[in-house]
Amino acid sequence: MSWDLFIYFGGTSLAIWILGTILLYTLKSRVPAVIAIVAGLLLFSSFIAGLWIFQGHPPLRTMGETRLWYSLFITAVGLATYLHWGYKWIVAYSVLVSGVFIFINILKPEIHFTNLMPALQSVWFVPHVTVYILSYAMLGAATIASVISLFEVKKRGYRLLPLIDNLVSIGLGFLLMGMLMGAIWAKEAWGDYWTWDPKEVWAFITAAAYILYIHARAFKYNNKYALWLLPLCFLFLMITWIGVNYLPAAQGSIHVY
Repeated sequence: MSWDLFIYFGGTSLAIWILGTILLYTLKSRVPAVIAIVAGLLLFSSFIAGLWIFQGHPPLRTMGETRLWYSLFITAVGLATYLHWGYKWIVAYSVLVSGVFIFINILKPEIHFTNLMPALQSVWFVPHVTVYILSYAMLGAATIASVISLFEVKKRGYRLLPLIDNLVSIGLGFLLMGMLMGAIWAKEAWGDYWTWDPKEVWAFITAAAYILYIHARAFKYNNKYALWLLPLCFLFLMITWIGVNYLPAAQGSIHVY
């Protein structure tokens, strides 16, 4: 499965997800919508699996490859959240965000190599990156829920807070797991658990910001101020994931490869 086929798999998956979203809002039964979205997930997963086999390693090395996983996970998280909480908008949001990343990969595919540098040939490679992307998907959903909650508070109060708290707690759990796996991997590959690499510093800042939100909620601080923390937290997360690579200080980073 070569990267050239992504336009067909990604485009078709997105079209099926859009159809599923439309069915969700137009039909009384949610079954056809769920079937459509699951079918799109399976199709998209088949491309990732095929690319994995073609390259001989998990497609997690480049920014373009991590966008594949984010598109998959954000849609899966949106569907799972809807099935549990019943919020249709989370599906629409997930499909929209996934579509943005799919179009970026179609219009600006990155160079994909079949060979991994020695440091990346580790048992920690797949779980480390995978749990990070999963956490990004959950924390992204929490962010959009926080924005919606802030704008509708006068009409419906803070009805989304239980959903937001759950998404942040689970997402932060995965984020901290990723940091722990990364530290173990760094010790194995470079001899140190933590070197204050630019990406490590921003990962620490991001985790600390989400922990601050959890403490604000635990100690019953003003809900409005607590919710405003989440867009800021997500900004830190985006800097960690994407922005750090463009900083001059990161050019010698072990995370730029």
